[in-house]
Amino acid sequence: MNTTAVAVLGLGAMGLPMATRLAAKFSVHGFDISTERMELASKAGIATFGSAREAVAGADALILAVRNGEQLNAVLFGENGVAQHLKSGAVVILTSTVGLDAVPATAARLGELGVGLVDAPLSGGPVRAGEGDLLIVVGAEPGQLAKVRPVLDQLASTLSIVGDKPGDGQALKTVNQLLCGVHIAAAAEALALADQLGLDQATTLDALQAGAAGSFMLGNRGPRMLEAYTEEGAEVLSRLDIFVKDLGIVTTAARALHLATPVASAAEQLFLLGEAHGLAAADDSALIKVVAPKTGN
Repeated sequence: MNTTAVAVLGLGAMGLPMATRLAAKFSVHGFDISTERMELASKAGIATFGSAREAVAGADALILAVRNGEQLNAVLFGENGVAQHLKSGAVVILTSTVGLDAVPATAARLGELGVGLVDAPLSGGPVRAGEGDLLIVVGAEPGQLAKVRPVLDQLASTLSIVGDKPGDGQALKTVNQLLCGVHIAAAAEALALADQLGLDQATTLDALQAGAAGSFMLGNRGPRMLEAYTEEGAEVLSRLDIFVKDLGIVTTAARALHLATPVASAAEQLFLLGEAHGLAAADDSALIKVVAPKTGN
């Protein structure tokens, strides 16, 4: 089956640029509960529909971005679920980090309807999504992956096939998020320490990035951490509570395996403290305010 029509449910910060990118090559069906986002999608050449069920009807692939396993189940199989409205032979592309437990059961239920599941959690922000510059890790049965490979290739600059069953993508993304969460926490501690030592944080950041201590998260989040104490704060590109969820997935998986992850667990506690201090919807670079509440004041 050649993929010609792709449905995208949710046209938010990531969904809309992905849909727009795909519209250059495919017929894209979009739906969002926001009238404003639907209008933006229409202007970008995306066919919009009055409901999620209408949007998926006739689509060869459905790109799904949800917050967690509960939302995944609700969108597909809930009271207004769309799974029954997907045509036989269609493929659901799960782009979210939902953890390992929910995916095998979801794949089995979709299989009963003749629908495939490609487990493809992604990394990258809205700009990279619009440019087709995402990192996507994939766990999928090869036949199902082949159906939607052109869709994934349109979105990704790096496509890593990490396993041949749904759940393998979630497993690798869990490892990825362990490192990302720890690196954000370490960057916050380092820049807070620099400030308390009387160093200029911007100069410190430049110096660290030029040496062995540099990392993607330090370079990406560091400049935003320097904005955390301004009145408006840093632009929200990745919410702090996303890492509350993701590090929870990490530590839950590790406990099930009787594997100690003390560094990841410590980072998880910092993000939980940030959430408790009202920073859930702030950019995750605001974690520095948990480490050093008065830094920069």
